[in-house]
Amino acid sequence: MNRNLLIASILLLVLLSPQVGSATTIRVGATPVPHAEILEFIVPLLEDEGISLEIVEFTDYLRPNLALDEGELDANFFQHVLYLESFNQDAGTDLVELVRVHVEPLGAFSTKYAALEELPPKATIAIPNDATNGGRALLLLQAAGLIELHPEAGIAPTIFDIGENKGQIRFVELEAAQLSRSLADVDAAVINGNYALQADLNPVRDAIFLEGAESPYVNVVVVRSGDVDDSALAKLAETLTSDAVRIFIQENYGGAVVPVF
Repeated sequence: MNRNLLIASILLLVLLSPQVGSATTIRVGATPVPHAEILEFIVPLLEDEGISLEIVEFTDYLRPNLALDEGELDANFFQHVLYLESFNQDAGTDLVELVRVHVEPLGAFSTKYAALEELPPKATIAIPNDATNGGRALLLLQAAGLIELHPEAGIAPTIFDIGENKGQIRFVELEAAQLSRSLADVDAAVINGNYALQADLNPVRDAIFLEGAESPYVNVVVVRSGDVDDSALAKLAETLTSDAVRIFIQENYGGAVVPVF
C-alpha cells in the first residue's frame, strides 16, 4: 500500500471511530421548584451515560411549551397531563407526554386563618387564571365543602359553573406564579405545589386544605411527537424514574411532591 493511500485509510478510520469523551447534549426547560431541582440532581447520573443535560429555567407556564414547539428545547418538565392537553388544543401544537414523574398536591393557603372553617362570609379567595389550574382549584374548594359545581362541568369547571356558593366567596383570578404574593391581600389562595414551594410554603405543613394523593394531575416530561423514540430522551425518562430520584424526592420535599413511579 503506498504512503498516500495508507494516510487516507488512517484518516477515514479516525473519522468513523466513536469520539472518546464526546457527549450528547439535551436542553430541558423547567420551572425552578421542584422540576429544575430534580433535573439538577440527575445531571451527574446522565453524565455517566454520556449525556450532558442543560437546564433552562422558566417562571411561567406558557413559554416552556412554545420554546419546545419552536425547537429551542428538546423537552420540558413543568406541567401536568391535563394542562398539556389543554395547551395542545388551544395552541394547535403536537407535544406529547414522554414519562410521568410526580404529583404536586394543590393546596389552599392563608396567612390570616388557620382552617377553612374560620373563613368569614364573603371571603376573598384567589385562584389560578388559566383554565386547567383554575378548574382544579374549584374542584379542590368543592372537595372542601365551600362550593358546589354543576356536575356537567366535568374536570375543567369555571366560576360560571358554581351552582351553590355557600359562603358567598368572592373569587380573584390571578396568574399562577403570582398567587403566593397575593396572600396578604386575600383571605386565602389556592396555589400550585411548585409555586408554593418556591415561596417557602410546604403544602403538607402550611396548607389549610390539601388535594388528595389520588390527584389526576401528574407532572410529566414533554417532547415533540417526532422525538418520542430519541435515545437520549429515553435515557432522561429512565433516569427520572429511577430509585435514586424516588429517594431524592421523598427525602427533600416532605410529602409536598409525591413520586408516581
